[in-house]
Amino acid sequence: MDLADLSKKQKIQQRLEKDGVKNVLFTDCLQQRHENIKKVKVLLPMVVNVVGSTPRFNRDEMTNYCLMVVGVPNVGKSSLINSLRRTNLKKGRASKVGGEPGITKAVLTRIQVCERPIIHLLDTPGVFPPKIESVETGMKLALCGTILDHLVGEDIIADYLLFSLNRLGKFSYVEKYNLQEPSDDIQYVLKRIAVKLKKTQRVKAITGLGNITITVPNYTAAAYDFIRAFRKGELGQVMLD
Repeated sequence: MDLADLSKKQKIQQRLEKDGVKNVLFTDCLQQRHENIKKVKVLLPMVVNVVGSTPRFNRDEMTNYCLMVVGVPNVGKSSLINSLRRTNLKKGRASKVGGEPGITKAVLTRIQVCERPIIHLLDTPGVFPPKIESVETGMKLALCGTILDHLVGEDIIADYLLFSLNRLGKFSYVEKYNLQEPSDDIQYVLKRIAVKLKKTQRVKAITGLGNITITVPNYTAAAYDFIRAFRKGELGQVMLD
C-alpha cells in the first residue's frame, strides 16, 4: 500500500471481488501513522468475523484462533504480524523482517497478537505458484523485490522499471537524476545515474599501447540505486498492473 497508486481504489476492489477475493483491507505496516494504526486495528475483528461465518470443526468449543499468514516473498507478512502485535498487545516485534526475500526461512512458532479473543499467528516463508504465467509477470515480481535481484540481474530489472515508468507517464526519475528529458535508453539513464552518484569502477583495457586501467561508470551500482529508489517510494506511487 505504501508504494501502490490507490487513486482508483474502488475499481481495484471491484476487480478483486470479481476474481473471488473478498474482505480486502489495504494496510501499511511500515509507517506508524494514525490512519495506518486504525486500519490494522480493524483487521483482526474482520478475520474473526470471516472465520466465524464459515463452518469450522469444533468451533463452538474452541475460543482461540491460530492462523497462518501466507503470501509471496517480501510482501510484508512479518511486518504485518509485528504491527498487529505492537498495536494490540503493545509489545515489540517477534518476527524478523528485512528488505529482501528469504528472511523467514521456516514456519515459526506461534506468535500471539491479540488477547480478546486469543489469536496466534504463524509466520511462513514466502511461496510462489509452481509456474509464473508470463515473463512480464515475473519481471513485475522481481521489480517488487519478491525474487533476489542477482537471480534476474539488476540491469534487466532496471530496464523493465524504466519501461514501466515511461509507459505510465511517471517521469519523476528525470528530475531525481538530473536528466534533460525522459529516455527509453537504459544505458544512457544508468550512465547519468552513475555520474550523478559518482559510482565508478576501474577496469583493465587492452589498447595498442598495452594494458591500461581506466575509470568507467558502474552500471550495476547505478541500476541498484534506481531499483532501490522505486522500492522506497522515491519515484512516486506506481501500480504495475
